[in-house]
Amino acid sequence: MPKTVWLAGLAGFALLATPALAQPLPAPVVAPEQVPSSRGLQLSEVLASSRRFAPTILEALANTRAADGRVLASEGAFDLLFTGEGFSRVAGFYDGTYVQGKAIQPLTNNGGQLEASYRVSRGDFPVYEDYSFTDRLGELKVRGVFALLRDRYIDDRRFGQRNALIERDIAGLDALLIAIGVQQRAIQAYGQWVAAGQQVRVYTSLVNLAQDRQEGIRRQVQLGARAAILLTENEQNLLRRQSLLVAAQRDLANAAQRLSLFWRDDDGRPLVATPADLPTSLPMVRAMRETDPAAILARRPDIKLIEQRLEQGEAKLELEQNKLLPSLRLFAEAGKDFGEQGLGGRSRDPFEAVVGFTFSMPLQNRAAKGNVAAAEASINALEWKRRQSEEQIIAEIAQLSTNLTAAERLAVLARDEEVQAEKLAAGERRLFQAGASDFFLVNLREDAAANASIRRLDAEFRLAQARADLVAVAADLDALQLGDTFAESLQP
Repeated sequence: MPKTVWLAGLAGFALLATPALAQPLPAPVVAPEQVPSSRGLQLSEVLASSRRFAPTILEALANTRAADGRVLASEGAFDLLFTGEGFSRVAGFYDGTYVQGKAIQPLTNNGGQLEASYRVSRGDFPVYEDYSFTDRLGELKVRGVFALLRDRYIDDRRFGQRNALIERDIAGLDALLIAIGVQQRAIQAYGQWVAAGQQVRVYTSLVNLAQDRQEGIRRQVQLGARAAILLTENEQNLLRRQSLLVAAQRDLANAAQRLSLFWRDDDGRPLVATPADLPTSLPMVRAMRETDPAAILARRPDIKLIEQRLEQGEAKLELEQNKLLPSLRLFAEAGKDFGEQGLGGRSRDPFEAVVGFTFSMPLQNRAAKGNVAAAEASINALEWKRRQSEEQIIAEIAQLSTNLTAAERLAVLARDEEVQAEKLAAGERRLFQAGASDFFLVNLREDAAANASIRRLDAEFRLAQARADLVAVAADLDALQLGDTFAESLQP
């Protein structure tokens, strides 16, 4: 076989193995909206299935439910608490019996608490247990403790609750980031599968042409109109094209396996697509034209994630600054005994009211000072990280927008080239059938047409990939079919 024909075959095989074609696949470049195909598995079906059943998304959603549980657990620090105690002197000079119950309610807007207690006693107590005496129906008391300096605006309990709420938001944003990545990979896997199927069609057409020509050449050789070597040359060309077809079929089978990680049945089990499921065209996500950096930054979950970390750092800073303050607590209580006078005497009868305070201040507070410095530094680091991320995203948006514009133009050029190459191949076949051309030229034209088709597929793939990348960078949840599940995560 002439060396030029062999090189043309190698070029076709090299295009088949091009890394771009081993990646997720695109759709036709004809419209800014998603291009539907008349039949076969649609991209929207794959994205819907992936959103519902992809294990990594389900794992991330489970983590958000765990964060919900931790929020509820943090609220337990403010649960109403009941305590009780009692004792009875069963031997000795004194025969006193004492029982007390107390309810404690921590305050949600102050580091103090409210208490209500009831106690009652019978019998006699030693003087050093004089407090145990009550009148016959017992004593009812209410007490309030209020923080005036340290723990007034924030304390460990309120920080724990606030931190749990932030962690819940962070878990939701983490889940959204994971889901965007999964949907982007689903688009890639789907596109790769469709592209592999279209490559199979291209090489099947080449094989069919060679097989049909083989029969015609065989008859002409039998009639003496063609040299026998031409039959051998076409047989070699047929074998080469069959090798390309087998390789393309292998790639299609592998692509179907990769797609099964995202396309699943109603029980979540992977489905392996067959060639019968292939659409007639290359569906792709709708083109995104709104590339305002401010609007995109407002939607980006990774930026919101940094903002949540900043809020978490500011809460930590407030807590550590709170620990620098002295502790000053005001308390007030009121109590009244009821019933007949007990053994404690008439001093228990009147209504009682008490106010007071407690005060403490560490003379050295190096731990809190060090924690304040660390918290301030962490906040500063997060601010720089946010700036770097925002600048990187803006640059990425500009780059992807440029890539999309170029990909659209290249796809149009590749399609025009394919049309011209097909015209040349068809014309050369007619000349060959009329005896006005030779086998070398017709084979060269057919290989060139096949290579043009592969380049068109590659250009469409790159266009679809450019669209998918821009949609993912912009966190376009509707295009990724994540809006119903994750829209709340991006709310301010």
